[in-house]
Amino acid sequence: MSTKTVSATSAAPKSGRRKLTLPWILLIIAAGIVLVSLVRTVSGAEDLTSIGQISGALELAIPIGLAGLGGLWAERAGVVNIGLEGMMILGTWFGAWAGYQWGPWTGVLVGILGGALGGLLHAIITVTFNVNHIVSGVAVNILALGFTQYLSNFTFAEAAGGSSKQSPRIEGIKEITLPGADWLADIQEKHWFLVSDLAGIIGGLVTELSLLTVVALLLIPGTWWVLWRTAFGLRLRSCGENPVAAESLGVNVYKYKYIAVIVSGGLAGLGGAFLAIVSTGIYQEGQTGGRGYIGLAAMIFGNWMPGGMALGAGLFGFTDSLKLRGGAENVLAMVLLIAILLALFAGWQLYKKKYLQAGISAVCAAVLFLGYLLIDEIPSQFVDAAPYVTTLLVLALSAQRLRMPKADGMPYQKGQGK
Repeated sequence: MSTKTVSATSAAPKSGRRKLTLPWILLIIAAGIVLVSLVRTVSGAEDLTSIGQISGALELAIPIGLAGLGGLWAERAGVVNIGLEGMMILGTWFGAWAGYQWGPWTGVLVGILGGALGGLLHAIITVTFNVNHIVSGVAVNILALGFTQYLSNFTFAEAAGGSSKQSPRIEGIKEITLPGADWLADIQEKHWFLVSDLAGIIGGLVTELSLLTVVALLLIPGTWWVLWRTAFGLRLRSCGENPVAAESLGVNVYKYKYIAVIVSGGLAGLGGAFLAIVSTGIYQEGQTGGRGYIGLAAMIFGNWMPGGMALGAGLFGFTDSLKLRGGAENVLAMVLLIAILLALFAGWQLYKKKYLQAGISAVCAAVLFLGYLLIDEIPSQFVDAAPYVTTLLVLALSAQRLRMPKADGMPYQKGQGK
């Protein structure tokens, strides 16, 4: 019987989808840097890979990445977390409230706690009462917005330097610059092909780096290790794949779902605290600006994996930084970059004999190429919308290779596995 089972398993057809190994990932990153360097040289947008651009992109990507990481924790346990935006809002408010009174690190901890409370509320509604996850997430977003507006009226409004819509100034967290950043800046200013781009990218990652940024970056491999290399992570992920089977093997599904959603809220709250304490040094009403939703998009783009999510957050942070720093010139260079990527994607789809996808991608690439050649100045409205347009394009192109947890968002009642 055992022999037959092994033989049947061996004879089973393997999936045609190959798993990306580290050498392939490094090759893709190297090819991307070469392509960006080529676009910079052709377009003349020298700020495309400057130290300031990369440093700004990293700072903008961190809150998105933390929200995406929070979404990954929840959805790997089978709970859809649309409420990330509300949990970020709670993180910004509680982080600023504690930060201006007791210091930035206290603000960070209280911001995490504020987001975790939002996660706890979402867990109670979805896990215990089995309410639709989308409905619960939207409710959390609305409640968080109204709750923080209410609290601001009798906290920040009565504090020196504050108002009902913003907090007093918060003390900053220490920033570090690693040795060698000065000569990297000199090389970047030479504008050499590829060499200056590499110097700008590396320099941007080691210049004026907040200690909280370092903590946030370490959470990405930390999440991968916990969820994919520990027994705890295996049990948590089993709740998102097949909770009934997990329960039949003795896993307390409710406990793991609660843990995952509370951690999810805490990570989103950390992203909100980062916005208030590191990015701006002040709480302002509406400062999350939809980053919770973009974080969710980054998680989907990354196929519910920490590394892919980080790449998605980096992409969205990069386009947002382009808009803020260089405006129309940088966004026009980005149009050329997207056109080249679409053309390469069309060629790949043609090679795989997917003619419809190849045709659509080729037409989009041709339109963008034509627009790049004919348009001298991009309207400011498109410049402002560039990060969101990029989000839609990336999700549309990556949607065919997505594989969400099988039980993500599905109702579950305790005792089904008995």
